[in-house]
Amino acid sequence: MFRTTRETKETRVSVELTLDGTQTIDNQTGLPFLDHMLDQLAFHAGWDLTVHAEGDLEVDEHHTVEDVALTLGAVLQEAWRERSGGFVRYGQRWLPMDDALVLAAVDFSGRPYCDVDLGLTRDAVGGIAAEMWDHFFESLATAATITLHIKRERGRNSHHVVEATFKAVARAFREALARTEQSTSTKGSL
Repeated sequence: MFRTTRETKETRVSVELTLDGTQTIDNQTGLPFLDHMLDQLAFHAGWDLTVHAEGDLEVDEHHTVEDVALTLGAVLQEAWRERSGGFVRYGQRWLPMDDALVLAAVDFSGRPYCDVDLGLTRDAVGGIAAEMWDHFFESLATAATITLHIKRERGRNSHHVVEATFKAVARAFREALARTEQSTSTKGSL
């Protein structure tokens, strides 16, 4: 299990992560829809995940969403680097959810980059500003030092698009972090 805490004047976030878990999940961020999305991420990735956050939600959700992503990313980086050399490295997943179809592709490379194209049509999804969903994944990828591409191919319902995104990312993570004896890089290490 890997764990870390992030404390600022705006938030306090603690995360515990086990990659090869039993889907023991306890997410409490003060934002019910974010909790639901983190539950989906952990369940579909096969992780044990506990995220507890307290933030200045009276201001808005930005600091909490961002700091949850940064803290989760930091723990994820620690976990995948511990596994370095013994995992597949690349993962991709098309995931349908009703009207939504989303592609997620990841490279656990140590090179942070994120390109997100969700094309959300609502101002907010689950009480969280639509722009924050892109920002969540950008913050996660940066802190985890991974390359992450996400593209909405189809989807009219923004809730379905966001949920399909979390599930697609989770399944791509699960594929990429699967154990293997083969080298993950022609360089010999990441």
